[in-house]
Amino acid sequence: MIVPKSIGKYISILYRQQQCYINKELEPYGISSGQFIFLNILYHKDGINQEEISNLLNIDKGTTARAIKKLEKTGYISRKTDPKDHRAQLVFLTEKAYKIRGKIYKVLKNWTQILISDFSEEDKEKTIKLLEAMTRNIDLYYKRKADE
Repeated sequence: MIVPKSIGKYISILYRQQQCYINKELEPYGISSGQFIFLNILYHKDGINQEEISNLLNIDKGTTARAIKKLEKTGYISRKTDPKDHRAQLVFLTEKAYKIRGKIYKVLKNWTQILISDFSEEDKEKTIKLLEAMTRNIDLYYKRKADE
């Protein structure tokens, strides 16, 4: 009997290896793999609320709150009460966060280069399309489950 290869196995390996790589590269800045994704979102949409961050990353609110708290403690972000909704907190990058923006982007770019170092242009495009399709498929799966 031939056992099919597990896509999940390889995704898991890549995820763990990425976490190790990011932790090592960003350690001098006091940022871990659990926090850099929040900085990356804020580099694109500074001043949004925590719930919006959770939704954009598809991460639960508790995880977002813990990461934001750590980033605030290390001086990379600040929070202000949303003037339109006093229950919500808007999250802003600090000057300290903007100073390392280039480093964050370089780490992400280097990780991608490591992954695709021997890919043809066609393989790179196909990989992106397949990963996007997998992401859509899992989103659809959870939406259908929620509707049941």
